[in-house]
Amino acid sequence: QVQLVESGGGLVQAGGSLRLSCAASGRTFSSYAMGWFRQAPGKEREGVARIDGTGYSTYYSDSVKGRFAISRDNAKNTVYLLMTNLKPEDTAVYYCAAGSTIATMNSWGQGTQVTVSS
Repeated sequence: QVQLVESGGGLVQAGGSLRLSCAASGRTFSSYAMGWFRQAPGKEREGVARIDGTGYSTYYSDSVKGRFAISRDNAKNTVYLLMTNLKPEDTAVYYCAAGSTIATMNSWGQGTQVTVSS
């Protein structure tokens, strides 16, 4: 199955910005819908953003809408998550995922830690 590797996590202050990247292996990257999910300590995993294979359709959770932006570069087999105006409650491990459709995510990356200090 497709292999996913996240990068770009780190420590930032509240109000700061961070850009996550997810590099995918495979010859048919444009066929995959992609998504970003996060899980904070003591909380269930939350889907924060999704994008279809062409980039035509994007979806965001209410908690990040207006602050986060998902995009993809199919020529580079990479999906991005630009996070702005970060809040302490955004602190979590962020995971990249891929699937046949936006609703079906079958492959997952190892996660990258994002910590927002107040």
